[in-house]
Amino acid sequence: MSKLLVTGGAGFIGSAFVRLSLAVDPGVRIVNLDKLTYAGNLQNLEPIAHDPRYRFVHGDVCDAALVDALLADEKPDAIVHFAAESHVDRSILAPDPVFETNLRGAFTLLEAARRHRTARYLQVSTDEVYGSLEPPLEADESFPLNASSPYSASKAGADLLARSYFLTYKLPVVITRASNNYGPYHFPEKLIPLMIANALEDRPLPVYGDGLQVRDWLYVDDHCRGIRAVLEQGREGEIYNVGGNRSLPNLEVVRLILQATGKPESLIQYVTDRPGHDRRYALSSAKILREAGWAPQVGFEEGLARTVDWYRRNRAWVARVRSGEYLTYYARNYENREIDCAR
Repeated sequence: MSKLLVTGGAGFIGSAFVRLSLAVDPGVRIVNLDKLTYAGNLQNLEPIAHDPRYRFVHGDVCDAALVDALLADEKPDAIVHFAAESHVDRSILAPDPVFETNLRGAFTLLEAARRHRTARYLQVSTDEVYGSLEPPLEADESFPLNASSPYSASKAGADLLARSYFLTYKLPVVITRASNNYGPYHFPEKLIPLMIANALEDRPLPVYGDGLQVRDWLYVDDHCRGIRAVLEQGREGEIYNVGGNRSLPNLEVVRLILQATGKPESLIQYVTDRPGHDRRYALSSAKILREAGWAPQVGFEEGLARTVDWYRRNRAWVARVRSGEYLTYYARNYENREIDCAR
């Protein structure tokens, strides 16, 4: 695909996709539409900000007139839709923005893509739509949807909407569902960046419940390579899981971070679990391996070492993004939680 419209390209995964695509594909041109909410940060794109193949547009994916004008002007070969309110805790505290952005935003883009006959529409989704799975089950793409948070429900709804546009209107839709991402430039509210940032500042590391919730971990550049593989080789109307093939309990991840940062386990602080917290996510990525030849390249230990090193070297970036609104959110979500002193 020679010209891409990327939504949410100033966020964590979206910016990684933009940087990687420009690095590996000399012929690509990328238009980045981003609202620049709390997690959207143009500093994530400083390495490519002046690349002549790149254009940034400040705007909302729910703005139908803007999206329509952008497609008419740029005529992209494909839309890669990252833009989303993506944090479960925030969706619990305030569900409205999640459903507005994640559902109406997808609808607005799908309608525009249908009107302009866009040749490819890729919906970036999450393993959370499958809900919690008992071991040894792994969700393949045919698994039923069993969302348990406002965030995952909104993503499941967007997936169904996108697939309906393929079945009803023959819009060339593909959907990817990835496991938990981590890596540089990650906004410090998700588990790994939060724990690294807190550890480096000798602050408590808040662990929900017993910390034995299991997640599959995927280095962000591996995820972006998977998206590019599906964009080029995925079959229209199909769903592709993109997993890291490394499942670990959250508590083990936290302990590995403490080891990597040279900090004591006494920083761990067990707090009241969040409502509806899924116990275990697990994906099968056999389909994307079989059809597109994709498999993760970065092992968890290597990826975590890279990530910790990046946060050590970019403390000014962390300080900037942890100011203002973030402090209000952090206090609301963590500081008023009951601490489990029995652990």
